[in-house]
Amino acid sequence: MKIRKTNFENLLIIESKAHFDERGVFIESLRQNILKDAINQSINFVQENIVRSKKNVFRGLHFQKTPYSQSKLVSVQNGKILDFVIDLREGSKTFGESYSINISSDNNLSLFVPADFAHGYLTLEDNTVVSYKVDNYYSPSHEVGIRYNDPSINIQLPVDKELLIISEKDKNFPDFRW
Repeated sequence: MKIRKTNFENLLIIESKAHFDERGVFIESLRQNILKDAINQSINFVQENIVRSKKNVFRGLHFQKTPYSQSKLVSVQNGKILDFVIDLREGSKTFGESYSINISSDNNLSLFVPADFAHGYLTLEDNTVVSYKVDNYYSPSHEVGIRYNDPSINIQLPVDKELLIISEKDKNFPDFRW
């Protein structure tokens, strides 16, 4: 397992090595001690979510407010996504900036997203299965979001907006207040 840093503090790309043989494949996707060394703190994942989606589904951009903010470890079990994050940490040198990365079941990448980042993704293939571990429980009353087309952010989607499949909740997030 290799960890690559991004320009965002503690936003990490985790590259897992796949071991193939006649039975199939084995991938070690997380080593707590390596992650701890990379971010200088322990992460205790308490919940794992698995989402299966059709092609062109956009989920997000979601985050939870304190005291229920969440760090996430995002992986793709099947298919491919274009993953997006926005740094919402006030005082951060990358505050308000976005980052995106392709994550797929073929490239064995995962993204560690620190707390206080908005997160979302676009599925690029049918039957895409995304799993993400979080270090705090889901709290509906603390969940907030940013619309994918909010004028205060500038994320570029590689698909016509007419083809996007987005939940009503995600379509109706209010304009984000910086």
